[in-house]
Amino acid sequence: MSRLIVVGGDAAGMSGASQARRMDPGLDIVVFERTHWVSYAACGIPYYVGGDVEELRQLQARTPEQFATMGIDVRLGQEVTAINVSARSIRVRDLEAGTDAEFAYDLLLYATGARPLLPPIEGLDLDGVYQVRTLDDARSLRSALEAPPRNAVVIGGGYIGLEVAEAFHNLHIPVTVFEMAPTVLSRTMDPEMGELVASKVRALGIEIHTGTPVDAVIGENGRVVAVEGSGTTYPADIVALGLGSIPNAALADASGIPLGPTGGVAVDDHQQTGADGVYAAGDCTEAIHRVTGNPVNLHLGTVANKQGRVAGTNLGGGSATFPGVLGTAITKVVDIEIARTGLTLSEAADAGIDAVAAGLRSSTAAGYWPMSTSMRIRTVVERRSGRLLGAQIVGGPGAGKRIDTFATALWAGMTADELEYVDLSYSPPFSGVWDPANVAARKARRAAARQ
Repeated sequence: MSRLIVVGGDAAGMSGASQARRMDPGLDIVVFERTHWVSYAACGIPYYVGGDVEELRQLQARTPEQFATMGIDVRLGQEVTAINVSARSIRVRDLEAGTDAEFAYDLLLYATGARPLLPPIEGLDLDGVYQVRTLDDARSLRSALEAPPRNAVVIGGGYIGLEVAEAFHNLHIPVTVFEMAPTVLSRTMDPEMGELVASKVRALGIEIHTGTPVDAVIGENGRVVAVEGSGTTYPADIVALGLGSIPNAALADASGIPLGPTGGVAVDDHQQTGADGVYAAGDCTEAIHRVTGNPVNLHLGTVANKQGRVAGTNLGGGSATFPGVLGTAITKVVDIEIARTGLTLSEAADAGIDAVAAGLRSSTAAGYWPMSTSMRIRTVVERRSGRLLGAQIVGGPGAGKRIDTFATALWAGMTADELEYVDLSYSPPFSGVWDPANVAARKARRAAARQ
């Protein structure tokens, strides 16, 4: 009987293990996970912290016991410390017992995810400072809110940072967000759209300081009492870190499994690495961007699950390929919906593409519909050809999921003039007679035609 060892038991790892089991009922599958959780929805953590999700267990898709009924052996608190790709074996440390053991494998899936990006800021080890990555983090942070803090600080203005700020706001805790970049969401949206998001979030009563790196977290008697940024001290009795993450690929690198230019594990479209018998999937890997053809490292649950399924199909004896990514993402802050896909204007320039952007002010329904909300769309296209490159949306309820129209058009390689006349649905509660996507494409076509 062949043995598949899976290193990492979250989205990609358990998706891969489950699919490999479906493909090959006789495969011996063992999963090693260093934490005490598997198969959980990390993206749901801010909503558990804020009380939208009542029970922590609701964020766990399956338990180890449920995987056991599928014939998947999940071992928690077990950290893989070495991989010998030539001998096809791994060394595992039992974190509770402090003992080491070796296990042989025929096939291996490397799915270690990402690790938090922690800058050299003094005081991150103080009581009252929390990461927002694991279910243990979620439990600790929510417990800390039982006696409501007077002042909360979020370090980082990306997706996680804004979602945690929303959680504090919904609990009526005064919150301040610090972002060192000139705008929030600076890695995923153009500055104009990031500034729009910041202005709308500030209007909710959430304080945002952009262009303001946190220099230190200040403590008294081992507990946080303030943060210092740009020479100013701000009171804080709880601090959440939303600083992003980087591929957890050090073990792969040390084992001779090749990394790519982004720092993630390099894989082909079957999710196979440069080491024989070793596949990889999820946040620790690279993927090919469908617009540029270049490798990227995206930390998105959608991508991790799909890559895991492709890897599992191939590990189980089938054949599947991963077709690439667009970086499509969506979030919200209270009633502000934020979404993006493809390239920003700056990303297009970095890829050597001569691009232009066109903005549109629109609404989520017919102008006379009483529940219509405003919406801003920014479309990025290649100059002259009009090839769609990306889109960003900021608006009220009903705005965000329209990004999927643009993602589908990008996936199909459409141009702006093709999207302009796509036959989209219409009814006054949902859009004007010309859907905003059609109108945005028209404006983008005109912008592309200008010399």
